[in-house]
Amino acid sequence: MPHVIVKLYSGRSEQQKALLAEALTRAVMDTLKVGEESVSVAIEDVKPKDWAERVFRPDILGKPETIYKRPGYDPL
Repeated sequence: MPHVIVKLYSGRSEQQKALLAEALTRAVMDTLKVGEESVSVAIEDVKPKDWAERVFRPDILGKPETIYKRPGYDPL
């Protein structure tokens, strides 16, 4: 039952979010060999001014064991 949560800067269109959700669903299905009914995708908008405190510190710096692709930036 993969549930994918994507946090991104606010401002993306609903169409972009829907396309991203479709692409992630296909990638999860192909990689994990699960059916579409098993996959869910959530997208959370984060204001750029809140990124460091709401995402970078708690999710990236605070959970290094969960990061499989590290970012190439440091907003701190």
